[in-house]
Amino acid sequence: MNTIIRTGLVLIISTAGLSGCSSVRTAASTVTSSVEHAATRIFHPATPATPTAPAPAGLDDYKTQVARHVAEHNPDRVYAGTLPPMLPAVVVLEITVDRDGQLADVAVQRSRDPDASEIALASVRRSSPLPAPQQLARDTGRLTFSETFLFADSERYQLRSLARPQASE
Repeated sequence: MNTIIRTGLVLIISTAGLSGCSSVRTAASTVTSSVEHAATRIFHPATPATPTAPAPAGLDDYKTQVARHVAEHNPDRVYAGTLPPMLPAVVVLEITVDRDGQLADVAVQRSRDPDASEIALASVRRSSPLPAPQQLARDTGRLTFSETFLFADSERYQLRSLARPQASE
């Protein structure tokens, strides 16, 4: 492949040099530039940039980033309206991530509904990796925190870190 590109460049530059025409030289340099650019992309492909969240200001800010991330990865499970006054289930998960946001552990901390617990656990697992906790995991390399899933019905929830006020009776 390198040989083909080099040969093409030599032919283009030679043709432009022999012709003595400035428009051909301009075209040759444009072609040369395009060929060099293509060759660079072939042999040194750019890695796609991964969007990163800004460093969290504290634990509450980080929990909000995680809650948004989980909601974005589970849109069919997110309840968009005002939560009813009586919730059918509340699940509290204890989540542990490493400094890169990889899920190290997730466990049910509190729940009375096994089906809701499974939905909450699956939602977090499906969202991995989570946003990196950055400086919050500096000391141990891990961060453990709790997040509460407020179920509006048997399958849909709001995350406490993002939840709006609940309806009153």
